[in-house]
Amino acid sequence: MLDIHELKTFLSAAETENFSEAARQLNLTQPAVSMQIRAMEKRLGLNLFHRTGRTLTLTEQGKAFIPMARDIVQRAIQVEEEIETLKGEVVGQLRIGCSTTTGKYYLPRLVARFRQQYPRVQVIIRTQSRQIITDELCEGLLHLAVFSAYPTCADVEHRHFFDDHVVLVVSSDHPWAKPDVINPKDLRNANFIMRNQKSGTREALEMALHQAGVMIDDLNVVMEIGNSEAISMAVEEGIGAAFISRTVARQGIELGKLKEIHVADLSLSREIFISYSHRHPATSAQTEFWNFVQTPEIEAMLKLAA
Repeated sequence: MLDIHELKTFLSAAETENFSEAARQLNLTQPAVSMQIRAMEKRLGLNLFHRTGRTLTLTEQGKAFIPMARDIVQRAIQVEEEIETLKGEVVGQLRIGCSTTTGKYYLPRLVARFRQQYPRVQVIIRTQSRQIITDELCEGLLHLAVFSAYPTCADVEHRHFFDDHVVLVVSSDHPWAKPDVINPKDLRNANFIMRNQKSGTREALEMALHQAGVMIDDLNVVMEIGNSEAISMAVEEGIGAAFISRTVARQGIELGKLKEIHVADLSLSREIFISYSHRHPATSAQTEFWNFVQTPEIEAMLKLAA
């Protein structure tokens, strides 16, 4: 019979391809990890790893075994959590993926409120690219995910989470800081700092500019940065103007370091979604958080914050 602890050890070793690192993560000794892996290999009649000196790589059998081991471990955890739920407690781990900058701002605040009701739930927020978060949601590595676009895998349910308003900001001493309103054609006369081309903000901006009669290639882009907070700092330094989430820019605006500029006939907002996959059984913590973010109090808080 397979042992859950050995399966967890295997998954850690498979992820790191290093017994010493797996031991560190699991708070075990390296010989203990090696012993557990060899015991499991003997029980299965499979070689899960190639061992060449200090080099460790997964065999084809080991790669094929990963999703099966992961499924068994997750189901075992779910059983333990459901047993606690039968006792009237919501416990366990809740893994939330996030591919949007604004999600990183709102989720900690929501989690803090959620844990006031369910203090025995451990929440992990993972921020990564949209594709990585999508893959992990579909594979069952995440319970919930926050996106600026619909996930591409099947069997995913999503709902509106909040609206993210994207605004044009400049430094306080920029020539645009005084008139407050400019025309779309004026955008061609300034330096710009942009998000990378695969970001949701960049995609939404391109569409909005096109509708206003301006192509993004018409802008003088002097810098591209993959982080909205870094863009905000670059704007404060006077490097150029930028379109970023008002949530990210709010502190700089309130401190007088940034100025929000209105562009005539240009309104830019993104709908942010929260999603989960039907492919994997929902945990009690997942269900409770899904319901929690739909309560009128939380919806009002998110609307006000945006």
